[in-house]
This record gives sequence, C-alpha cells and structure tokens, in this order.
Amino acid sequence: MTGYLLAIDQGTTSSRAIVFAADGSVRGQAQKEFAQHYPEDGWVEHDASEIWTDSLALCRKAIANAHIDASELAAIGITNQRETTVLWDRATGTPLARAIVWQDRRTASRCEALREAGHEAMVREKTGLLLDPYFSATKLAWLLDNVEGARQRAEAGELAFGTIDSWLLWRLTGGKVHATDATNASRTLLFNIHTQRWDEALLKLFDIPASLLPEVRDSAADFGSTDPALFGTPVPVAGIAGDQQAALVGQACFEPGMVKSTYGTGCFMVLNTGDQAVTSENRLLTTVGYRLDGKTCYALEGSIFVAGATIQWLRDGLRLISHASESEALARSAGGAKGVYLVPAFTGMGAPWWDPHARGALLGLTRDTGIAEVVTAGLEAVCYQSLDLLEAMIADGASRPTALRVDGGMVANNWLAQNLADILGVRVDRPVITETTALGAAYLAGLQVGVFQDLAAISEQWQCDRDFSPKLEESDRQARYQGWREAVSRVCTAGG
Repeated sequence: MTGYLLAIDQGTTSSRAIVFAADGSVRGQAQKEFAQHYPEDGWVEHDASEIWTDSLALCRKAIANAHIDASELAAIGITNQRETTVLWDRATGTPLARAIVWQDRRTASRCEALREAGHEAMVREKTGLLLDPYFSATKLAWLLDNVEGARQRAEAGELAFGTIDSWLLWRLTGGKVHATDATNASRTLLFNIHTQRWDEALLKLFDIPASLLPEVRDSAADFGSTDPALFGTPVPVAGIAGDQQAALVGQACFEPGMVKSTYGTGCFMVLNTGDQAVTSENRLLTTVGYRLDGKTCYALEGSIFVAGATIQWLRDGLRLISHASESEALARSAGGAKGVYLVPAFTGMGAPWWDPHARGALLGLTRDTGIAEVVTAGLEAVCYQSLDLLEAMIADGASRPTALRVDGGMVANNWLAQNLADILGVRVDRPVITETTALGAAYLAGLQVGVFQDLAAISEQWQCDRDFSPKLEESDRQARYQGWREAVSRVCTAGG
C-alpha cells in the first residue's frame, strides 16, 4: 500500500503538521508557536482552543505545501506534549479552563502531602511514576476543585478529561471518539501499566470520577476518522503516542537496550526494556514505550524539564542572543564555559533529582565572564543533565550504550552534539530526519493501515546523518561533571 501520512506534532511551545511519504521523506510541513501563560510563580498554562485551531490550520497548510489532496492521505498520526491536562464540556467541546501544562508546579504541595501520607510506594508500583506535579492526576484534581461547578458536572458525566492527544482526537472526529493510547495513559498517574487499565485505587486516591476518562487503545489502532468537513474527506486517525515514545519509534529503537534522547523544550532520554517493566532504584520512570497488537513494550525514562527552553530564555528573557542558531558560534568562540555553570531549574529539577522547589542559578561567574560563556553554560547544562540520566540508567542495570540516538531541534547544533558525546563518553548518532517525534507518529499510523508491514520495515528506513565520537580526556570529563554536581547541590532543596 502506498499513500501519504500526516503527522500532527503538538509540542509545548509550537504546533506543527508534517506530510510524510511512505519512504519517510518530508513532502510538506507547517509550524507555528503559540502563547504561553504564566499566571503565578511555577504555573504554566495553554489555551486548548488555540492549540486546536492552530493544529487544524497547520494540517491544511501542510497538505497544501505537499501539493496533494487530503484524499491521498492514508492516515493521520498524532504525537503530543504529554501530561498536559485538558478538561472540557462533552456537549459543546469547550474547555472549562486553560490546559495545565506538564511543566506546571502548582500541585507540588498536594504531591508532598500524598507522599508524606505513605502513598508513593503504591503509586509507583502501579504506574512506574513518582508523586510529582509533572503528571496529570493532581492537575486534573486541581481543575475539578478550583473551577466552579466542575466536580459536580464531572460526577454527572458532563465533562471529559484528556491529554492533548485526546483533545485533538475529540475535535478531529467531531466529538465522536474519546480515546487515548497506552503511552499517554501511562503518564497520568491513573493507569496501571501492568494490567493496562485505569486503576480504581488510583482514581480513589486522587478523587477522579471514572466517567471523565478516555478509552485506552494501542499506539497503532483505529481511532476513528476525521469529520469530513475538516479536510473535504474523512481521513483515518490510526496512530497516537506521547512525544517521547513517538521519538522512540521514529528512531527505530525497537530492541531492548537501545536508547534515544530528544532535545526540544525539555530533554527526554528513553531506554527500551522490552517486555520487562524495570523498577528504577535511581528515580527514573518506568513507562510504556509503545503498545502494538495488545503487546506492551516498556521503557525507562529520564526527564529533564528545561533543555531548549534554556536557549529560549537566553534569547527572550536575557536577550543575550537574537536567534537560537547564534549559540553554536558563541560556544565555539568561547572555547567552553570556563567554570561557569547554569542550572536551569526554572520549574524545578526533573530526574534524577525530582525537586519541584529548586530554582535556577548561574554559578562560577568572574570578571571575565561574558555573553559567550553564559550561552555556552546553557548548552553545557543540557549535556550534564543528559549524563545525570545516563548514569542513573547504568546504575539501574543497563549496559553503557554503544551509541545514543539523538533528535529534536537542538541537535542541529554541531557543537552541542560533539560536547554531548564528550560529556557522556558515548558516540552520538544524529539521523537524517531529526524530527523523529512526528515521524514516529506517522510510522504508527502507517503500521495500522498497512503502509508498513512491521517494525523491521521501519528499522530499514533509519539513516545516520552524522556521528560524533568522544574526544575529551576522561579526567577533564570527570572534573567538569563534578563541577556540575556541586552546582546542582546549591539549588536543590534536598541538597543534590
């Protein structure tokens, strides 16, 4: 079967749509940044209606840019920023409030109270996750308790909850399909990753009415078809995965032990653990990598909240650069950060620290420190945090990988890619197509409708654009990393 595949890649700071041919090549695309709302310290919100309107317009534009008709699309795949929580009216499709974004920290005290009450062991055993405001359950509970009338309406069955994939699917199908896939469900704190079902004990713990929840399906599945009015013809929606799991698929990391790391707004390193749900002793997350034909592939994941967002802050907040692309030349000119460390704990620290109260810091400044050193420190922070994750995976029993497959907008920066190899002490492989998140969504949709026969057919398409081998002396690597660990210990309330 031939045909084009449309991927909706709904991210944290921008939405995009890409039309792929069956060989994985990009035929047309469109992208748009959208508004970020920060009503209080540590709060981050999105307008779900804006996300839908933008996504629809971008789909139409990408189809036009591909010079095809919507009738030539074999299927649509959706990938999305995970954990971001939307609550909407089933009758009108109108959100009751702005979506609460994964970065949002407003429920930190609720998570602490649950932890102190002794609930984390049960939550972790069932979900593979930690009690942290990062995940959806406490965000949803907050909406139910703080939006007037929401809890009563939820209990009456009038409302629907979803992560962004569910929200887009609902709108694409004209309100006919309220569903999600196992990867997104696994990030809510409400889904038992072993039974692959919404868990009654978790729903009770977080006080969430079951009537709110979407149906959970495989990552490649029949998710219905689009309302014919949207594109002039119904198009099957056949693949859904959270962004990091979609990147795992897009990077063809189908064998246990393969690992990929995506560098976007945040950074997420994911290790395929096959049919074993490995329990981390180093505060990594056990999650669903993908679920196909009812069979679950698990993964270990380390989450860094702020990666590319650091460069965005240097550009928009401090105005040290005009464009993110300038960071590469500045880093080359600086010859390193020269002992300057930027700890980008703007919304707390993710794995393996998990400190929602940590805040950012710039350390090691001297009279010689300039813009180049500060920008370089921002790039180096991404590499040091990546090493935090890799070391935690190795401590959990994983073998040191022969290579790390990387993707996302940041890895177009050759200086960053080389420094990442140097700091990790591992070869870094950058694929020809670095937007592997969208590609993974397209692959999943293509699997469902027969564009691809199996995972082996997808693996054959993966191509390396360039690899970066470590060049840094081991003593230098260790010294620089020790400086990073000391810097983190200064901002983490738990002492690092």
